[in-house]
Amino acid sequence: MFLCLTGGSTALLMEHLSLRSLFLGLFLLNFQSQCLTVAKDVTKPNFVLMMVDDLGIGDIGCYGNDTIRTPHIDRLALDGVKLTQHIAAAPLCTPSRAAFHTGRYAVRSGFGSTGRVQVILFLGGSGGLPPNETTFAKLLQKQGYTTGLVGKWHLGVNCNSRNDHCHHPNHHGFHYFYGLPFTFFNDCKPGEGKDVLVDLQVALWQMSVLVGLGLLTLVPVRVSGLLRVGTGLLVLLAVLCTLGFTVWFVPFELLQRWNCIIMRNQQVVEQPMEAEELPEKLMKEAEQFVERNQNRPFLLFLSLAHVHTPLFISRDFVGKSRHGLYGDNVEEVDSMIGRMVKTIERLGLSEQTLMYFTSDHGGHIEDNQRGGWNGIYRGGKAMGGWEGGIRVPGIFSWPGRLPAGRVIGEPTSLMDIYPTLVKLAGGQLPQDRVLDGHDLMPLLEGKTRRSEHEFMFHYCGINLNAVRWHPANSDSIFKVHFFTPNFSPPGAGGCYHTKVCLCHGEFITHHDPPLVFDLSQDPSESVPLTPDTESRHAEVLQRVLRAVEEHRRTLRPVEPQLSWSNILWKPWLQPCCGTFPFCSCSENNTSINTL
Repeated sequence: MFLCLTGGSTALLMEHLSLRSLFLGLFLLNFQSQCLTVAKDVTKPNFVLMMVDDLGIGDIGCYGNDTIRTPHIDRLALDGVKLTQHIAAAPLCTPSRAAFHTGRYAVRSGFGSTGRVQVILFLGGSGGLPPNETTFAKLLQKQGYTTGLVGKWHLGVNCNSRNDHCHHPNHHGFHYFYGLPFTFFNDCKPGEGKDVLVDLQVALWQMSVLVGLGLLTLVPVRVSGLLRVGTGLLVLLAVLCTLGFTVWFVPFELLQRWNCIIMRNQQVVEQPMEAEELPEKLMKEAEQFVERNQNRPFLLFLSLAHVHTPLFISRDFVGKSRHGLYGDNVEEVDSMIGRMVKTIERLGLSEQTLMYFTSDHGGHIEDNQRGGWNGIYRGGKAMGGWEGGIRVPGIFSWPGRLPAGRVIGEPTSLMDIYPTLVKLAGGQLPQDRVLDGHDLMPLLEGKTRRSEHEFMFHYCGINLNAVRWHPANSDSIFKVHFFTPNFSPPGAGGCYHTKVCLCHGEFITHHDPPLVFDLSQDPSESVPLTPDTESRHAEVLQRVLRAVEEHRRTLRPVEPQLSWSNILWKPWLQPCCGTFPFCSCSENNTSINTL
């Protein structure tokens, strides 16, 4: 075992060395230099990023909730910096997470939907985060960080074969991955019903039945002791029935077995997953990752499956809250965040670890009233640019580096995490692409008062539907809506007929002139401004339209990842534990983790 010598002890040793031992002394000096270099690397900050799925900003105590108890998250905010205008780049999981990992609006990586499919629906699809995108995890790897993702990914797995893993977290900068390559849908929990394109499932089944019945009426038969059918038509009927079975039963009826899985790195370890065991498994993996890497710089992205419906039923939290099963789930989230913070404290890593807490977008308010609460903000998940769908919690804690109790109301973005981490790690930002995030440290540390986001662009699918403008030397934050979703039924606060709001055709209303709000005075977006009520009304529209033109000039054509050809299930891409199509396995808890 080698020991790193101090400068004084090295000099003393050299004084007593004979000329014969000079080379040994020079070796020791060189070894000392290497030890000091390692020590400097160890002082690089660690990063623990904690993201909840579908959590409303109003679900947290420090953001105004007084019926759900979140003491651990509230303490994180009290000990650190709380952002009150922290914005997701999209109101849905897949595009929001793509923007988070890349620091770029989702349309730049092909995650702009043109129709009803706005997220990845099948693990056996070919869409996903393109291999040429550079995530913050990939850049941190270059700086000597060990990187891990525990929990939800939802950015694709394969491109051309079952084992190419071109979209997998391991190919996007994460040394270690454990969790859900997909997401947590109703289909993942027995008894919850179906979630994925239910109307299409019904239509395909009805079509298959009608085709089968129609063919039977066309088959010529003759009775001669036995019922005989024309051989050619019998083969045709069998082929069509097989195809009907494949397009209906396979991708939809087996979603639980094929979509709802757990992977460790590129191996499927549980198929289908046991939902009730998932929270504890994720926490153990996250804690063990930190323990294994406590002596070297690390990045951990803990991406929870809570509180996406269907809701978990964890015995220790059932009936504990005053807000039903959803409240129970949020309180379990708070407990999980508390466990992560305690792990960092127990290992003595608090002062060298930046911890971050957020949600991928706003709460889902249409899901049988079991979704989140978005506080005073209008709308929710999948509702385009309405604040309730994109304004999320944003808490940073770093004892000794960030001031405790600071509250910042400036516009910030989930995309800002990218440049913030890369710069703190000593890395260089990519120069070959447009980045939309900004380094948050000057704002968090109080070195500057203003956000670098003068404009922020809010997308609904591929369409730009709203823009916020924070004019220089002004406290106003104007928001311009070019179109808004049509709530259903009329007068409701969400799209209850379709379960989520859509971004095209008859599902939206275009506004000419656009709707204008001042979020600094009307954060609920309840009363649009007019030329009579706002002297800068014309200036706002003019300046925003000019910014939109400038923004669009930075966009480049990319392959659409959410096209039907990329979304639809392909058997040859399906991750499988065992022999396809008989995929089945239960996780072996004795598996050895190495990173």
